[in-house]
Formats: sequence, C-alpha cells, structure tokens
Amino acid sequence: MATPPNLPTPSSNPDDDTESYVGLAAADAEERARGRGWTTVRSLPPGAVITMEFMGGRLNFTVQDGRVTRCWVG
Repeated sequence: MATPPNLPTPSSNPDDDTESYVGLAAADAEERARGRGWTTVRSLPPGAVITMEFMGGRLNFTVQDGRVTRCWVG
C-alpha cells in the first residue's frame, strides 16, 4: 500500500528536562526552550482552559507572577 502524499511529519521533542524550567522567569524560560529546539512554546495562566490535543514539539508553561510554576510537553 502506498503512503498518501502530503502527510504532516510530527515534530520531535527535544531531549530536555521539563522540571528545569520551573521557577524561571517566563521570558527566560521561553528563550531557553526555543534555544533547545522546541518549535512551539505556550505560556498559560493558572487554571486556563485548554484543549488536550497533543502537539509534538510544543512545550507548555503555567506562569504565575511572571514565573513558570509548571511545565509539560505537548
């Protein structure tokens, strides 16, 4: 069976420790994440309502008072 053309290639996730972002200033965390190869970086306030689809190459931050309090992939 032939592979259909034009299928999107999922982004790979950099080998990175997500816990290393907790406590950083949001701007510093975003700069570090992009430098380590994350294609999408999303900062969210605590309790934000978000969709749960997994997106390869995306790093999510919960940011409160300008600091990352939680970090996860997808």
